[in-house]
Amino acid sequence: MLSGVTQLNGLVSKQIFTERRSTNQYETVRFNHELSRVIHLLEDPLCSSLKERHMFMLKKVVKTCQRGFLLRDLADIFKIINICAEKAPDDLDYGRVLCDLLHICGRPFLKEKTSDEINYASVVMDCLSQMGYLMRVPVPEIRRQICSSVMALYSCDKPRPGLDGACPTRADYRGLMVERSGLAETLVMSLPLMENQLPVKLCLLQTLQIMSRTSEVNCHFMLKAQAAQKICYHMGEHDPSGQVLFRSSEILWNLLENGSKEEVTTQLSNTDCIESLKQAFLHQLLNGFRHYDQQLRNDLLVLTSMIAANPHAPFTESGFIKHLTLLATFPELKSHNPLVRNLRLSFNHEDFEMKKLLLNVIVVLSKDLSALQLFREGRVMLALMLLIKPRSVDAHGGRHSWTSGQQEELQLQALATLSTLAPLMLDDYITCQANTCLLLLLDWCLHADSFSGQGHSFHGTGGRGGKKAQMRFCIRVLRSVVCVGHELLIQDLCDQGALGQLLGEKGVLRWFLDTQETEDDVSLEIQMDSQLILSVLCEGDLHRKELFGSDGVEILLQYLNVDAQLIFSGLGHNKLLLSTVDCVWSCVIGCFNTEDVFLERRGVHLLLRLLQASPRHMLSTLIGTLLELCENPQALPHVLSWRGEKDVTATQLLLQIWRKEEELMGVTQDQRGSITGTDHSNIFFKDLKLTLMLSLIDVKQPEDKTSSHDLSASVREVSENLCANIYCLFCKLGFQQLSGLSTADDITLSIISQYLDFKVTDVWAEISTELSDEGLMLISSDDEALKSIRQIAKDTTEHVHTLQQNILDRQHHVNAQEERRMYAEISFTHKQRELAAEAWRDYVARTSNYSILKEFKKLRDEWSTRGTDVTSHVTLDGTLKQENSSNALSHH
Repeated sequence: MLSGVTQLNGLVSKQIFTERRSTNQYETVRFNHELSRVIHLLEDPLCSSLKERHMFMLKKVVKTCQRGFLLRDLADIFKIINICAEKAPDDLDYGRVLCDLLHICGRPFLKEKTSDEINYASVVMDCLSQMGYLMRVPVPEIRRQICSSVMALYSCDKPRPGLDGACPTRADYRGLMVERSGLAETLVMSLPLMENQLPVKLCLLQTLQIMSRTSEVNCHFMLKAQAAQKICYHMGEHDPSGQVLFRSSEILWNLLENGSKEEVTTQLSNTDCIESLKQAFLHQLLNGFRHYDQQLRNDLLVLTSMIAANPHAPFTESGFIKHLTLLATFPELKSHNPLVRNLRLSFNHEDFEMKKLLLNVIVVLSKDLSALQLFREGRVMLALMLLIKPRSVDAHGGRHSWTSGQQEELQLQALATLSTLAPLMLDDYITCQANTCLLLLLDWCLHADSFSGQGHSFHGTGGRGGKKAQMRFCIRVLRSVVCVGHELLIQDLCDQGALGQLLGEKGVLRWFLDTQETEDDVSLEIQMDSQLILSVLCEGDLHRKELFGSDGVEILLQYLNVDAQLIFSGLGHNKLLLSTVDCVWSCVIGCFNTEDVFLERRGVHLLLRLLQASPRHMLSTLIGTLLELCENPQALPHVLSWRGEKDVTATQLLLQIWRKEEELMGVTQDQRGSITGTDHSNIFFKDLKLTLMLSLIDVKQPEDKTSSHDLSASVREVSENLCANIYCLFCKLGFQQLSGLSTADDITLSIISQYLDFKVTDVWAEISTELSDEGLMLISSDDEALKSIRQIAKDTTEHVHTLQQNILDRQHHVNAQEERRMYAEISFTHKQRELAAEAWRDYVARTSNYSILKEFKKLRDEWSTRGTDVTSHVTLDGTLKQENSSNALSHH
């Protein structure tokens, strides 16, 4: 019974579904027929006067499609929309119907099948594109409805499917169709049509804001239509509501975030846009008192700083720099300029952000030379000096001033700004006595007091709870200034005791060596910058090197004595070691007093230890420092007496480095370590089977001819590898009587000893190649000279080859003698083992066989009567007597 009822219900449901489906198909065919009739009615010239009939049919279509248009009906619908658009300017009734149809276009399109989205994609894109072109209709209501419909397409609401089975399309599908239709570009191009229609313009800007919020494709199309320039140019127009400026700035932000930043700044880098941006900013500055207005003002300032990064932006011509300079120095400097005379800051968070943004704009604009002159006139350097005063000197802030945390952050940003501006404005820097101010700030940083840094800002990284952030930027400013090389400024620093503040008992470097805090990248940066300042101050000046003294040498030795494994820690100790070695080169070498202290305290041993443990990019500085140090004869014994890991000597270490350089240059070697590579491209060595020179120096001629002012490959190679410095070091150490060298070391040393000859002939080879490439013929005397050089090169090569062969032969002879000695020892050892085994067997035979023992006793008695003691012989010369006794017994 139950199964019969179930089957009956199934048949009824199937019948109802079939009837509904046939009804839907019938309604669909009928509606399609009606759309065709409407189009025919509207296009028929004979029916052009039948307005009431038109309105009836159009309203019927609107009423039928209230839920949305089917994808398959879109083509016919937009034919109707375009016909209404042509009639709308002359008849408002058609305009109202058009608005109703466009209103329905803002609702999700309907699909009957899942595949409809793909099948009708081209139709949807074409219809959306046509909707953008409808902005040409000069009816404000129609334009506003188009914008509203486009915004509605981005709605995230999920409409429910209707009873007729049609489902709404997905939101991401609608967004994709809008992107591919190029609707954003069309809407931007329609902006000039909205000059006198402010409400429509606001609606259009809101639409563009929504379209550019998350879509990179829409931003691309908008920039293609010069959206940034068009929007910025009109953003300063009169608008009581303030919505134009807000919408415009939001669109520009979206274009910067989702579009091409370079394209946006290029479009905005013209006089009209910058003038409009200036007027908008000044209006918000002087008339905006709400929190919203101040935020918008700061957004415009950020946009200004991004445009200022473009060197072609005409900020000077527009006069914007003067206003920015005046605001950047306010309220530190008083001015009678009308812009700031009545300006009052509330010192809230938004005003604080504006102050920081103004300092940032100053840094960005400093790349323009014309801006620097305006900075001088605006006394920017003096304002920065007032900002960087030590906080303990300042009075406690009142109600109308920055808080302590804000003052600290402004102090740090002023120091960061000064590190960029000071090298560019040295005259102002000296006039403001900035060296004195910075050294006082540095002294404040080194003294303990109740100050506790907040460290919340970007510039305060690593300085929370102390003054490390201030010290970091103070040292950075001094580094940027001394690196300019202005002698009067450097002398002023030395006269005011900069060396003592860096090296003294309470100096920067000593402070870091004595503190037990964990090192971070900020601490390492401060120490590196301090050492760089010392290097610049002392380089080339004997008096300053003497002032550097033994205390400075002691500090450098402590830095050189760090764990070599820290080089590979990734924190930056390798850079710190390089700056320390550079400081040794600049502050120690060249002064006998400091050199003697450095040598007495085993400084050479520390340099060689680092040389053994350092990667290749650090070797050049280390070897160069050792070479300069070896100009002092007292340094040579220290070099020769050094022993590193695995008892490696300094000469062995240098030879290992040389061989690694050969590998990098592509020098080929045989199994014995002798160089075998050749280069048949050189005209001097075509017939040589062994070309040491060209294997040692890998000369690669460039394919393109270079300018005559360029360095040749042979000369450039001297600075690109370590061979020249290693050769010079061996010239100091000598090439003979070097202990602890192996055969491979002797072979390498034979090449190093002839390095200068190889280099000279190499240069001549390059000269000859260049003459040949240029097609120049040599005169007879020059040709003879080149032949002589060729012969010298050949003789040098053969000499080195012979010397290497002699070394190998001598080593082969020594190896053969050692092999014979070892064989004799092995043979003697085997003979002794055989004799011992024979004696043992004889002893076992005597003790286990009574007859043999009797014979042995009898024989011993006979020998006793002859005066020979067998036992004593066996005892004194056991092995030999045992052998004789065994032979005698066997014979008996």
